[in-house]
Amino acid sequence: MGAYILRRLLLMIPTILGIMAISFVVVQFAPGGPIEQVVASLRGEAGGAADRVSGGGSDFGSSSSNQDSGYRGAQGLDPAFIKRLEQQFGFDKPPLERFGLMIWNYARFDFGESYFRSIGVWDLILEKMPVSISLGLWITLISYLISIPLGIRKALKDGSSFDVWTSGIVIVAYAIPGFIFAVLLMVLFAGGSFLDWFPLRGLLSDGVSGAWCAPWSAKFAPSDCVTQTIPDYFWHLTLPLIALSLSAFATTTLLTKNSFLDEIGKQYVTTARAKGLTESRVLYGHVFRNAMLIIIAGFPSAFISAFFTGSLLIETIFSLDGLGYLGFDSIYKRDYPVVFATLYIFSLIGLITTLISDLTYTWVDPRIDFEKREV
Repeated sequence: MGAYILRRLLLMIPTILGIMAISFVVVQFAPGGPIEQVVASLRGEAGGAADRVSGGGSDFGSSSSNQDSGYRGAQGLDPAFIKRLEQQFGFDKPPLERFGLMIWNYARFDFGESYFRSIGVWDLILEKMPVSISLGLWITLISYLISIPLGIRKALKDGSSFDVWTSGIVIVAYAIPGFIFAVLLMVLFAGGSFLDWFPLRGLLSDGVSGAWCAPWSAKFAPSDCVTQTIPDYFWHLTLPLIALSLSAFATTTLLTKNSFLDEIGKQYVTTARAKGLTESRVLYGHVFRNAMLIIIAGFPSAFISAFFTGSLLIETIFSLDGLGYLGFDSIYKRDYPVVFATLYIFSLIGLITTLISDLTYTWVDPRIDFEKREV
């Protein structure tokens, strides 16, 4: 197993390099780079997209057409000023040198500073992380805690009235886009046209500090954490989690049901029952281990989707400033340090999560031996 893990870790290097290289090349041909954002902002055309120009060097690409024919809208501006912008953003270096410097810095987890925010990229990501962690972890937990028992029950009651009406609910839930359901929840329960039961912004209300729940904080007060912070935290998360859980809930439920149905019909289950084993022993001692393999295989993509990409529209609707919205906003503003840093971190976490998933296979079913397989 050690050799397999080492091979997988080594394969992550060219994979990461390929992802970053393709993204870097695409950026070279994308119009409207950060210098154009600054120029447009100076002319009042960008809506403040470039409120701040970073004074530090950088190592990212801009549009090659901009460098060949001048920056759009830059007529009338001092060429020396444009040259200083190129030096500040690092665009005075050749593309290959910028890419090499970026990879070298990222290998040391040095992500530099945001172009248009007075904060380092790593600090910015850590600042937005609590929202994404909250959404990703709770959605995954809720989905698995409800979907797996429900899927098992549907498999055991296959063809019954219970299976039929629960399948109807699951299919309808899967067909409804999460962001549309989020808007419906907002209209019904968040001060829209009907009830005003839930808030629409942030993870905590004004005046409620999450530091109260940190044991190392000087303000740590367990009573305040229990009576104020935790209830307020879940009060803010109720509607976003309901909206995000629909598709994940439906997918995992049907996947669990089909996996268990497939295993229940196999010969070893008939043999186990013929030997006099109880139904619970057959189900959870034999079928469960094999049926759960496909669920485990889908965990990395489900977790990464919920953690990073699946919550963009939900974050926007409920004003939750997390990593999904950060990535979208950075692409829109051409804040390349944030764009490439988030891409690098997301890709790395995705690869590591996939490796952990493979290792979990061997824990669930020791008969699986990746050591004997070619990677």
